[in-house]
Amino acid sequence: THMENQSASARLMLNHATTLNLHTGNLVNRSRLKKKCPSSPSEELQDCITATLSEWSSKIPSAVDKELPDTLNCTLTQPTEAITPEEREELKVSVKLFLSGSNCSCIRDAVEMACSALGVAQLDSVIIAPPPLLEGDSLSLEHLQPLWEELERLVQSQKIAAIGTSDLDKALLEQLYTWAQVKPSSNQVNLASCCVMPPDLTAFAKECDIQLLTHNDPKELISATSFQAAVQESVKELLVADWSLEWVLRYSVIVKSRGIIKSKGYLVQAKRSNTDHTSSYSS
Repeated sequence: THMENQSASARLMLNHATTLNLHTGNLVNRSRLKKKCPSSPSEELQDCITATLSEWSSKIPSAVDKELPDTLNCTLTQPTEAITPEEREELKVSVKLFLSGSNCSCIRDAVEMACSALGVAQLDSVIIAPPPLLEGDSLSLEHLQPLWEELERLVQSQKIAAIGTSDLDKALLEQLYTWAQVKPSSNQVNLASCCVMPPDLTAFAKECDIQLLTHNDPKELISATSFQAAVQESVKELLVADWSLEWVLRYSVIVKSRGIIKSKGYLVQAKRSNTDHTSSYSS
C-alpha cells in the first residue's frame, strides 16, 4: 500500500542519513487543534517529535531518489511564520537550549538553526541547560566554562543579545559571574526543587542585576528511550537504537507589549552513530 511505501521510504532515508534536524513548527496553532494537554514538557516534546516525523514521512514520495541525503531536514508544512523586520522590534525571541552531550560546537549550530527557522538575525535571550551529568558528579564551573565561552562568542558576533543559566545555586552562579566576560543576565530556578527562592540566591541576583526566572523542566528534558520511542512510533521497524539526541532547542516568540506568545516550538537534532550495518552481518 501507499502508506507502507512511504514508511519504507522514510526508513530508507533514516537508515542512510547521519543527522536529523527536526522542527515542530509553531505549537501555538497546533495545540488549538489538539484536545489533550501534555502533562509535562517531556511529554509535549515526545508528542511533537512523533507528530512531526509522522507528517514528514507521509509526505515523502514513495520512489526515493538514488542520492540519499546525509542530513535530513524534517519540518512541518506549516512552519513558523518568519518574523518580518517591521515586527521584530515588538517581539522577544527567547530560547532554552538543552544539551545532551558536552560538544560545544552544537551550541552555534542550534542558534543558527533557530535564527534561520524564525527568520531573525539575533535571538534576544538564550538560556543554557547543561548536559545531564554522570551519577555522583555535580555541576561545576569547569563544566560550564566551555559552554559559556561558546555563548559569549555568539554574543560578540551579535547572534544572541543576552545569555542565561539554569539551575545554578548561589555559589556556582557567583563563580560563573566572576569568571565570565559576558555576565549571565538570568538564572532559571526549578520550582519543583524549591518552592521558595533561596534568600542567598535572591540577594546575589539582585546585587548583580541577574533576573531569576522559574521553570518546570525535568533534569533531562527527554530520555534516550523516550526519544527513540517517539521516532519508532512514527517510522515503524526503524533501527532506532542507532539514533541519539544531540540537543533540543525550545523557542518562544513573545509580543512584548501584550505579553502573549505568538509562537513556540522545538528544534531537535539527532545523530546516528553506527553508519554501517552490513559489516556486522557479513563478518
